[in-house]
Amino acid sequence: MPINIRDLVKNAVIEASTTFREDQIHAYQKAIQREVNDNARWVLELLLENARIARSNKVPLCDDTGIPHVLVELGPETPFKPDLFHQIEEGVEDGLRKLPGRPMAVCGDDIERIEQSRGLASDPGKVIPPSILVDKMNDKGLKIHVLMLGGGPEIRSHTYRVFHQRDHGNLFKEALTWMRSEIPKLGCTPCIPALGVGRTHFEASSLMLKAMAYSNLHHQSSIEKKITDSLNSTNVGALVLGGSVTALGSMVKIGPQRASGVRIVCMRPCCCVEPRKSSIYISQDVLE
Repeated sequence: MPINIRDLVKNAVIEASTTFREDQIHAYQKAIQREVNDNARWVLELLLENARIARSNKVPLCDDTGIPHVLVELGPETPFKPDLFHQIEEGVEDGLRKLPGRPMAVCGDDIERIEQSRGLASDPGKVIPPSILVDKMNDKGLKIHVLMLGGGPEIRSHTYRVFHQRDHGNLFKEALTWMRSEIPKLGCTPCIPALGVGRTHFEASSLMLKAMAYSNLHHQSSIEKKITDSLNSTNVGALVLGGSVTALGSMVKIGPQRASGVRIVCMRPCCCVEPRKSSIYISQDVLE
């Protein structure tokens, strides 16, 4: 029986938009136990209950259903049909219509879209993903990662150069300065910051997306733990009400670097319902 990529992607869009992952749920449960501020603890409990209702009723975790982003990974000698990317795009459209997503695609030509002067499309499926990011992987087969990125974190994101001075501590200290400034303005805390460190702005942004796709709050590196601890010491708390839990964890992906005094860092403070993601794996046997 041929694999239906379109249906798989449709279901991935719905799952990413409606479901907390197991590590996310566990992180919230730990945060509730640790939180000393009664108001902030109440917010954490509500966010966990919101996730339970969203999953049970298959409704979005947030009214900002986000912009779909897709990462495709191909194993060595993995065959795929020429219409693979068309199937993925159709699956995203189907998922947004079924969910439904927020109808927020802007109509018009280049200038009209910038000025938002022609109104919005009523069809949620018109919220098309950016260009699909394609990469290789060591495993045989095909992986498709669907991520739904909301607008709040995008407003507070930062991609910039950092002079590392041959000390990784300087790099993360600078990135933490950005986070400490932006996360209180994010509003929708607790957050999970995602960082990509690369040679160019494109590479750093790509690595940030990969950090989101592969993150697991059960397994945090020493750098990720330090970032989380530093943010929790700010006492911003859930919904900026104050408290001991500002960040549930961190996601960091460091790529190849060039001989230079500069590193490019992309920082995105994922909000209290993110990262919203779902991954599909199709084995080589099924594809052949």
